[in-house]
Amino acid sequence: MSNTFGNFLKVTTFGESHGKAVGAVIDGFPSRIPLSEEVIQVQLDRRRPGQNSISTPRNESDTVKIISGVENGVTLGTPITLVVENKDKRPGDYSAENSIPRPSHADYTYMMKYGVKASSGGGRASARETVGRVAAGAAAEIFLKTRFGIEIVGFVSSVGNINAKISGYNALTRPLVEASAVRCPNPESAKLMEELILKVKDEGDSIGGIVTCVCKNVPAGWGEPVFYKLEAALGAAMLSIPAVKGFQIGSGFEGAAMRGSEHNDIFIKKNSGLGTLTNRSGGVQGGISNGELIYFRTAFKPVATINKEQTTADYQGNETVLKSTGRHDPCVVHRAVPVVESMTALVLADMALMQEARV
Repeated sequence: MSNTFGNFLKVTTFGESHGKAVGAVIDGFPSRIPLSEEVIQVQLDRRRPGQNSISTPRNESDTVKIISGVENGVTLGTPITLVVENKDKRPGDYSAENSIPRPSHADYTYMMKYGVKASSGGGRASARETVGRVAAGAAAEIFLKTRFGIEIVGFVSSVGNINAKISGYNALTRPLVEASAVRCPNPESAKLMEELILKVKDEGDSIGGIVTCVCKNVPAGWGEPVFYKLEAALGAAMLSIPAVKGFQIGSGFEGAAMRGSEHNDIFIKKNSGLGTLTNRSGGVQGGISNGELIYFRTAFKPVATINKEQTTADYQGNETVLKSTGRHDPCVVHRAVPVVESMTALVLADMALMQEARV
């Protein structure tokens, strides 16, 4: 089950970074939902490598094929199989590294767990695995939009020590995010972020950052206490993404420094029901959505593969010097935006089906 995500909506991803193909199988997807390869391709194009100067030069079109579960443009309710072929494979780039576990990569831990690892790239630990997540998440987004009018918008809120000031999450749209290569809706911050990423790239290094995600129109009542709370499910989903090292929702760690009188979200009448005056809870209270905007932040570490010499040790413990030759992103956050959105969609779709099962 380590490669399968979800309860009512189950997604299994497959494939290695330099294998024949990657993809996903979705089980439990509702029937009669409009779905096409073209719709899924939009999100895959946002995730794919080689899209600009701040991305890895690996050139993959990431063209998706729907093998099963869809007919005449609508879902059948049967398993949906999504396949993306790996075209620009270069396993030879990693031949010198087969005897040396790369620092902060999964080479050593995979070897200790399985007694063998993929001979090229990161295998299943590579960010290439997220192709299947994004394809499945794009389908889940269509379901959420069609059935509930839910919108999910992710954006880059920081790169290194550059933090973007964004006001008014309700006004955020994907076209605003897509206006810059780094996917930051603040033009001034976006420019600084791109300059920093290019500088780091020229130095043969990498840098981390943060993706913020906003979910609009999520109904109140979604979430399964006590061990499948909505924020817990979102946190688990985000922390399963390669390179993620942190997750916080609403006020997050800042809330730990506040008093209850400052932090409490006071209830007020909104439309025909209740809402809150502030939203430090991030749209979730007691593990259940409260109808307010859901927002959270996901922190990505610097990419582990860098073009600098590093003194490390081989699998026998002998000191050696490693300089990686594989292709990599100097910063992953701008390509991680659709991955964060897709994992969010899979969580919310799972929660929606759980809630519908109660009726």
